Amino acid sequence: MEQFIEFATNHWMLVSILAGLFGLLAWDSSHKAGPKVGTHEATRLINEQNAVVLDIREKADFKAGHLVDSLNIPQSKLNSSLAELEKHKQTPIIVVCKAGQTSSAAAKTLKDSGFEQVYRLAGGIMEWTGNNLPLVKK
Repeated sequence: MEQFIEFATNHWMLVSILAGLFGLLAWDSSHKAGPKVGTHEATRLINEQNAVVLDIREKADFKAGHLVDSLNIPQSKLNSSLAELEKHKQTPIIVVCKAGQTSSAAAKTLKDSGFEQVYRLAGGIMEWTGNNLPLVKK
């Protein structure tokens, strides 16, 4: 650790540039995947714009509890199941995962496939249940 601090002190400009590049990479990745929405905004999109909720968790997790009328396409099968979502290209799509971490890859796949309005539920199902919002259990 002492060596890192000494290096960072002696080469502060290089360390600053590296930190800036990491920041730009993180910003770029998050913007390619579409914006995050909270539970209130997601509810508004569902109620006012008939947004489609795409749950990318595995089938067992989906059956344990999911948003009303959500579609379940596990992330591992998303590329082969894009035809199922074709009719929703003009509709807002909210991608939901367990904790909001893995939805960005699925959202990026949708955006790259021509879906215009793709959102990610910030915090995923954990945030949804944390706000005491209802889930359907099958």
